[in-house]
Amino acid sequence: MMSTDDCADLTVVIPAVEEQENIGRLLPELVTVLQSLNVRSETLIITRNADASTLAAAEQAGALIVEANGPGYGRALATGLARAQGTFVLTMAADLSNPPSFIASLCANRDRADIVIASRYVDGGSVDTGRVPYLLSRALNILFARGLDVPIADLSSGFRLYRRRALLNQPMQASRLDILQQILIQAFAEGWQVLEVPFASHRRVHGRSHAPVPTLGLAFVRTFGRLWRLRNSILAADYDDRAHDSRIALQRYWQRTRFRHVMDLIAGQGAVLDVGCGSSRIIASLPADSVAVDVLLRKLRYARRFGRALAQASGFALPFRDSSFSCVLCSQVIEHVPKTSPILDELCRVLRPGGRLVLGTPDYANWQWVWIERLYALVPGGYADEHISHYTRAELIEIMEARGFHYEAERYILRGELILAFRKLGTLPS
Repeated sequence: MMSTDDCADLTVVIPAVEEQENIGRLLPELVTVLQSLNVRSETLIITRNADASTLAAAEQAGALIVEANGPGYGRALATGLARAQGTFVLTMAADLSNPPSFIASLCANRDRADIVIASRYVDGGSVDTGRVPYLLSRALNILFARGLDVPIADLSSGFRLYRRRALLNQPMQASRLDILQQILIQAFAEGWQVLEVPFASHRRVHGRSHAPVPTLGLAFVRTFGRLWRLRNSILAADYDDRAHDSRIALQRYWQRTRFRHVMDLIAGQGAVLDVGCGSSRIIASLPADSVAVDVLLRKLRYARRFGRALAQASGFALPFRDSSFSCVLCSQVIEHVPKTSPILDELCRVLRPGGRLVLGTPDYANWQWVWIERLYALVPGGYADEHISHYTRAELIEIMEARGFHYEAERYILRGELILAFRKLGTLPS
């Protein structure tokens, strides 16, 4: 019987290609730890052409031998992750550099994040290796962390605890150690939360790494390129939040100015429904009883950190009753959908009589926006939206007045992006 503190339904995945000298020592220690945790578990040893000693050690420990789907650490790890059935999946090295005793620390932090990393490079962590391997590892991690703008110090640690749902539907084409960065960055871009806990890594006991440095280096370069494109896509879960502190001056200025204008226009208007919220920092500054809505689940996963109510829904069919909110915000959304869509009708429907509607969209009547959009497309990491609806200030005011709204205020960002405030005619209930 398990207590509520146990790490329930755990799959342990151990890539173990040519690790027969270590696996016999590792598995008895692992069994002891898992028994002490009183956890329902399965252990998968991912290898190729397992020898007699590996088979015997696995049988004695009650572990399952799984044939790796091709050569290389990456394919072995991907094979094990695809076979895992637990609610949680723990991955660890077979070379005794990851002591099983630390599994309890990973499990103890499982409710704080979707992925928990045994990290060598946060305060309290350490590495027991030679100087050259240490320097190579540090350089690799700094390159990936800074180049891909992720707040993770140890992206190459393979000692991790995952919620298995964070691994579902992930492409895993990397065949070498670069799979560790690929999995982590892809999960982060999907909005899954990552936590690092300090860990003292040990030296491997027997054998040596089988990865040829030049080949491995080329694999890391290719993977970095793929991940860079992912991280700089507007679809990345944290795109809007990152833009607030972007290295691109125009992008940073734009996000911060939008934040300031929006907060000014919604101030004092009561509970806000933010439709198409993305992962903007505006969410964290909404009144406490507000709701943020987005159609993309990855954006909402990331937005959990902002501490506001979240709902996955389309602006075409908002899951709220008529007149539910005293203020409705919809910034940088309507230009992405056809003018014939029901989004404006839905925004009007859920707003109370007397309430304020704040709409943000580029103003295509102004030459400033047309040129800004063209120039921004040339900036590395920037993007030029393929806006399918081009609105103007005069057009939006006419549209909203026809729906029974009164124009109240406007803000511009470099005469390009327009943010309008309207009042819905009628009396706001007390």
